[in-house]
Amino acid sequence: MSVLVLVLALSAACCLGLGYVLQQNAAQHAPLSDFLSPRLLLDLMRMPRWLAGIGLMVCGMVLGAFALGNGELSLVEPLLATNLLFAMALSRRQTGQPLGRQGWAGLALLAGGVTAFILAGQPTGGDDVAGPLRQWLIIGLMVAAALVLTVFAKRSWLSAGPALLAAAAGILYGVQDALTRVSGQRFTEGGWLFLFTGWQPYAVLVLGVVGLILVQSAFETASLRMSLPALTAAQPLAGIACGVGFLGDQLRTDAGALAWQAAGLAAVVAGIVLLGIHPAMPRGGAPVERVPDVQPS
Repeated sequence: MSVLVLVLALSAACCLGLGYVLQQNAAQHAPLSDFLSPRLLLDLMRMPRWLAGIGLMVCGMVLGAFALGNGELSLVEPLLATNLLFAMALSRRQTGQPLGRQGWAGLALLAGGVTAFILAGQPTGGDDVAGPLRQWLIIGLMVAAALVLTVFAKRSWLSAGPALLAAAAGILYGVQDALTRVSGQRFTEGGWLFLFTGWQPYAVLVLGVVGLILVQSAFETASLRMSLPALTAAQPLAGIACGVGFLGDQLRTDAGALAWQAAGLAAVVAGIVLLGIHPAMPRGGAPVERVPDVQPS
């Protein structure tokens, strides 16, 4: 792992984490009549705090794209998952809550899990990039999973809905990261013309907009405790699946390495959950009595 990739990925994670907190601070004041609607973004654009959060997220995405251009997706995604550490830092400053045993345990699990996965898997790039059929199959399965989660979220928007929406957004963001890497490869190979004659950059844009609507809807209906952990956990899992599934990323496959990789990912998810439900994470969310104009399908 190069120092450049490490710095770029952690800088991206910092921008993403801080941006998510600012976005949720603003989104919780948005009208629930805009739930799962593009109008939500138009309303949020009037809020300076949300624009600042989006600015940080865009910076994070740009830094993440540079990291993906210099490193394997299976390496960069676990590092991006550390965005929750930076979100926790800002939330803790806002709430004044100490970390305590739960916070330190979450930090240790997240950081240790990322380290264990990278050291055990030793992700490397490969030339065995899958053909179009396999790419579309994996991407289709990911998008279908996000769609199913969104449908169930509409049926339970006051209970598990925000977590399901955030998980759906995380899956789409993981696919977006994979296609961002493909777009970077196309640009390197043939410049701007070759890049924009492919479908990948347009898919990156569509996935980004849809994911943004999903995650802002999650932010406006619940606190960061319910939404951010699901988002942070789903994105690297989806990204790693795409990296190994069709981008040619290679991980060590001996029994010991696989066991440590599985343990590392499990530790990452456990750490994300512990940090996500920590008292330092704001409880802010939409009041229960505000009912969105959506009908269960």
